[in-house]
Amino acid sequence: MADDLDATQNGLVSAVGGVVEVATGIHTGNVRVTVETHPRRPDPAPGWEEIAEMPCHSPSGEVLVKPMMDDPADLPSLASQGPGRYRLRVHALGRDTAVDQSTDDVVESYLIQSWPAAHQDALLVHATDDYGAEVRARPAGDTQVIDHEDSLDTQTGRERDILRRAGHGDYS
Repeated sequence: MADDLDATQNGLVSAVGGVVEVATGIHTGNVRVTVETHPRRPDPAPGWEEIAEMPCHSPSGEVLVKPMMDDPADLPSLASQGPGRYRLRVHALGRDTAVDQSTDDVVESYLIQSWPAAHQDALLVHATDDYGAEVRARPAGDTQVIDHEDSLDTQTGRERDILRRAGHGDYS
C-alpha cells in the first residue's frame, strides 16, 4: 500500500489506491526489472536516467512486482523485513527509446530498491530523460490517449477499456 501520489509529480512512479505504478516509455512489451532489498538506505545506483523515491506500507509483509496483465514476476518481495513501512527507490533507463510503441525488444530497464523506513514524502532524485519531463509537464489528471490503439476491435483497445473501467470501479 502506498499513499496516493500523482505520477505528474515525478514522471516515473505513482500510487493510486495503494498500488504503486511505474510509468514505462513503451506502450506494450517487456522491460528488464531488478529488485534489491537493503537493511538500510543505500546510495542511488549510478548510470540511471530517472530515479524517484516513495513511501510504501506493507501490512501483509509482501510487496510484489507485477506486470499489468500477467501474474507476479519471479522476483523477491520488496518487504524484506515483513510487515511495516518501507521506502522504494525506482531507477529507470531507456524510456526514450520507443515511447508509446509496441516492441518485442527489451529497451527499458528498471531497478527497484527497498529498505525499511519511516514515512517520508515522495522525492525525485534524478531526472534526465525526455519521457519523464513530458509526463511531469502534463496537467494533473491529464490522460494521454493514443486513438489508433483504442478501438475495441484490437487487443490493446480491449485491454485499455478493461483497465479504464476497473479504474472507475466498473468491473462488468
